[in-house]
Amino acid sequence: MFAAEFEYKKVSSVSEAIQLLSSNEDAKILAGGHSLIPMMKLRLAQPPLVIDIGGIDELRGISVDNGTLRIGALTTHAEIAESHVVQGVAGILWEAAHGIGDPQVRNWGTIGGNVAHADPASDLPTVLTVMDAKFAIQGRGGITSRGTRTVSADDFFVGPLETVLEKNEILTAIEIPVLAENQHAEYAKMAHPATSFAVVGAGVVVTVENNICTAARVAVGGLTPKPTRGPTVEAALVGKELTDENIAAATALIDGDLGSDIMSDIFASAEYRRAMAAIELKHAIFHATGLAHH
Repeated sequence: MFAAEFEYKKVSSVSEAIQLLSSNEDAKILAGGHSLIPMMKLRLAQPPLVIDIGGIDELRGISVDNGTLRIGALTTHAEIAESHVVQGVAGILWEAAHGIGDPQVRNWGTIGGNVAHADPASDLPTVLTVMDAKFAIQGRGGITSRGTRTVSADDFFVGPLETVLEKNEILTAIEIPVLAENQHAEYAKMAHPATSFAVVGAGVVVTVENNICTAARVAVGGLTPKPTRGPTVEAALVGKELTDENIAAATALIDGDLGSDIMSDIFASAEYRRAMAAIELKHAIFHATGLAHH
């Protein structure tokens, strides 16, 4: 199917893009195009104006400063997967980038476009949530009364294909705390065989001191409208040695954190996805702690 007729403009700065967004209702931002273009072809999105930000160099790049990994919103999945910097300080994100789509998707798709699209089955929202990432957002202070702001991953995702981004705001960068030497992180998923999207995905970051878990963050995705934290599981892990038995007992508690809004489709029922959440979360912790390997 062909997209509906639209106007196209390529911009050279964030301020120019924001100006166009502010003066053109229902305009859409084009980054890598792997989220927007398919929706336009299916007529699920029919923006009157597409604003191409792909040429804005300031939105690209990977750097580490003062314990924070900063990734520009236009950085591609392939650039993340090929980055030794990301591999060294945020291996969970580096591995997740390798598992996104196929080479064409990774070469064109961007981290900013991915998270702004907020597909519940996408890997990165869950990974960035468990890593306690922050999202740098730029708007026009005179219009939104916000200007530049930073939003945590816990608050950024609202629901399926929905984030806190307002119509005249642009995501400019993702900021992620560098993992400490005593922190272990992993992402595991049951992948759809045709698309590699997560039917159920689970991420974990655990802090271990003297063989005892002193802090934990867990999140699951693919089965709920947005990435879902597991505070009950986190509390059950803290203060315990991460043995097979303790991990199994803690991850079984994720069912109570999921709520009732579990997605279902022809590939996997809500009941099946709910049952798999604890299994994938257990796999992630086993991999993170070295009790099992991919």
